[in-house]
Amino acid sequence: MPPRPHRPDALAWQVFRGSDAVRDGLLTEHQLRNSAWVRLRHDIYADSRLDRDHALACRAALLRLPPGVVVGGPSAAYLHGVQHAASFTDDVHVLVPRSLRIGPQRGLRVHVNAIAPMPDAGRPSSAGRPRDAARPTGAGRPPAGGMSPRPARQLSRPAAVSVGAGGMVAASRGDGWAAASPLKSREPELPIPRSDPGRAAWETAVWLDPVRAVAIVDSLLGQGLTDSDTLAAMAARNADRPGGRRARWVFDLADDRAESPPESQLRVRLVLGGLPRPAVQHPVRLPIGVVLHPDLAWPQYRVAVEYDGKWHSDAEQLHRDRRRLNQLVAAGWLVLHVTSQRLHGEFPAVFREVRDALVSRGWRRGSFT
Repeated sequence: MPPRPHRPDALAWQVFRGSDAVRDGLLTEHQLRNSAWVRLRHDIYADSRLDRDHALACRAALLRLPPGVVVGGPSAAYLHGVQHAASFTDDVHVLVPRSLRIGPQRGLRVHVNAIAPMPDAGRPSSAGRPRDAARPTGAGRPPAGGMSPRPARQLSRPAAVSVGAGGMVAASRGDGWAAASPLKSREPELPIPRSDPGRAAWETAVWLDPVRAVAIVDSLLGQGLTDSDTLAAMAARNADRPGGRRARWVFDLADDRAESPPESQLRVRLVLGGLPRPAVQHPVRLPIGVVLHPDLAWPQYRVAVEYDGKWHSDAEQLHRDRRRLNQLVAAGWLVLHVTSQRLHGEFPAVFREVRDALVSRGWRRGSFT
């Protein structure tokens, strides 16, 4: 049986600088290379038992950056609970003050803070609390244009970061940033400083391609992390800044009723191709009193599109899907189904099919209704 790797209590469940751990006598350079640790960046290591998620990537990135840097955009959206916003291998997006100069680093996207602060930005006026935020494990084309279970002994300088898989926002500075608050006796982990949800939505809309950006903003809205009024105010306040028109376009197309990222991506790609904007989860009341909600619909043409993800292959779900299809067809609707494979591998054909269905029901290019 192989010996247990040496793991000092002070570094258990931590992200830390290897050079500091060696200097403080916690590890040797040889011990840093054993299976207890994983190297994340130059001189940055972590307990190998930690989840390899984007929160871990953010912790590692911040350890090599000076104070005042804030995680932003899709990285902040992930930390707020939008799990599809970023993965362990995706670049970490950060905001830096204009006074800081940070050189290029692998896996890091650096953005200069150039957005007008907005009091209480991103705080929903009436929406509920975010779901699982503490544990993340308009038509037309857009304008052209980003835990430790126990306290750890302090190293000779603050080189270790306690990891809590994202953590909750601890405080708001009123400028759209969420900052870490002082530790309490029952709260041994520091949240990652990040943009709040409203500001993260604006940054995502400006920094990412519209297909991915709308899917993330849809989730921020759908999970109650921000609301349309907050986004409208954010867009208005920053209308004259670079990316302002693009952000407004993304916010206009975003919809909190979208039920999955692929559905959001399908909707955006159809609109980018020149089709009229579909309604999301449009209620269709049948003569028998049943109300159905197709994923995407053009009610005036009685055309609907259903996205079939992997879970639709379940026998019981397939039965329900086919029953819904028959009911919609009987009510005079033309229904098309799009699978994940076709969305990602055969989209031009999918687009033609949807366009032809709309044309067959009276739509003509140039009409946006």
